[in-house]
Amino acid sequence: MGQVYRRMQRYSLLNVLKAAPRANTGWGPAWRTPGLQRSYDVVVIGGGGHGLATAYFLAKKHGVRQVALLERGHIGQGNSGRNTQVTRSNYFYPVSSSFFDHSLKLYEGLGRELNFNVMLRQGGQINLAHTLHDLEVMRRWANAIRMNGVDAEMLSEADIRKLVPILNMKSRYPILGGLIQRRAGISRHDAVVWGFARGASAHGVDLIQGCEVTGFRKSGDRVTAVETSQGAINCDRVCMSVSNQSSVLAGLAGFTLPITTMTLQAMVTEPIKPILDPCVISGSIHAYVSQSDRGEIVIGGAADVYNSYRQRGSLAVTRGVLAAVLELFPSLSRLKIMRQWAGAVDITPDTSPIMGLTPLRNLYINCGWGTGGYKAIPAGGDTMAQTIVQDKPHPLIGAFDLARFERGALVDEGAASGVAH
Repeated sequence: MGQVYRRMQRYSLLNVLKAAPRANTGWGPAWRTPGLQRSYDVVVIGGGGHGLATAYFLAKKHGVRQVALLERGHIGQGNSGRNTQVTRSNYFYPVSSSFFDHSLKLYEGLGRELNFNVMLRQGGQINLAHTLHDLEVMRRWANAIRMNGVDAEMLSEADIRKLVPILNMKSRYPILGGLIQRRAGISRHDAVVWGFARGASAHGVDLIQGCEVTGFRKSGDRVTAVETSQGAINCDRVCMSVSNQSSVLAGLAGFTLPITTMTLQAMVTEPIKPILDPCVISGSIHAYVSQSDRGEIVIGGAADVYNSYRQRGSLAVTRGVLAAVLELFPSLSRLKIMRQWAGAVDITPDTSPIMGLTPLRNLYINCGWGTGGYKAIPAGGDTMAQTIVQDKPHPLIGAFDLARFERGALVDEGAASGVAH
C-alpha cells in the first residue's frame, strides 16, 4: 500500500492546515484520467461501487496492475449514488449474514483503508413489529442472526419509544415491539464511490469514463476482447458489475440471466436538527426512514410495480411512501421534499445476488443485488477480486452462483428486504 499511496496526496488535518494559507489551491485531482490502452489483464465493466471496489482490491490486495474500469457515463452515476445509504448485516440465512457481516466489518474500517471519510454513523436499524405474528417472526429472525454470530436484539414497545420518541406508536397498525441491529447505520454513498475511485486510481487502475461496452469478441468459450465506443480492448479476464444493465450485457455475451429490472425511488427532505438516530423500517406500513449527517430525512419505500430501466419513479409510489412516512412520523408533515431520485434495480427470483463464474470461462459476474447492493460494496469488491484472481468462487459467495437456479438451491432472502418489493 505504501509506495503507491505516496504518489497520492494524503488527506489529513495537518495537510489541510498546510493548504489553508494557499486557499486550498494545491490539491490535485482525486484520480487520474488516463487514456485507454488496447490491452489489459482484467477489464471491469461498471463504474459504480461494486466495480470500483473490485478494481481496487484487484490492484491493492492482489497486485494486478493492468486493470481497466469502464464506465459508459460518469463514476457513481448509477445506483451507487441513487440509494438510501443503509449498511446492515441482519440477514436470515448463514450464507447471507456471513457475507453481509464481512461487508459491515469492512465498512467499519473503510475510512482508514481509503484515507477518505465515508461518514459512517452506526445508529442502528429498527424493524417495527405491528402484530403478534410480526413479533414471533422477528424472534425467530433474531435467534437465527445471533446463531450466525451477528448482533441482534428484540425491543419492547417501551424500548422503541425511548429510542425514537417522535415515532407514532398508535398508528393504524400499532407498534408492539421490534428488532434492532445496533451496528447497522448509514454512510455517505458518494464518499464511498469517490474513496474507492481515488484508491483504485492510486494503485494504477485506469478509470475510463464515457466508454460504453457494445459487445464481446469470443473464441470458443472465452472472451478475447471487449468492444467499446472507444474501440476494442484485448483482455485476459472480464468482470461485469453493471447493475441494471446486467441482462443486456449478458445477452451480448450469449447467455441469459433470471433477472427482473424495476425502479426503486427515494427522497430527502430539507435539513433539520438531529431528531432520528437509528434507521426505522416498517414492513407493514411500507416505509423506511433515517436522518443523514447533513440533517436531511432520508425516505425509501417499495419499488414500482412494473419493469423499467428508467431512473425516475412513479408519482403513485411517491405518494404512497410519503403517506406511510407521515403515518409513522406525523411531526414531519411540514417538511418540504428537497430531492427525489430513483435507480433501476435487478431483482432475482430469490432476491439474492448472482456472483462468480459464468458460461464463459474468463467472464465473471456480480449483479442481481435488488435493493441491497450498497451495503455489500466492500465485500462485493473483495470477494469478486479473489474470485477473478483464483478463477474459483470466494468461499463467501459460493452459494450465490448462477447455477443455483438450475440446482434449485435458492437463497430466499425476500423477507430481509426493508419492505416488500
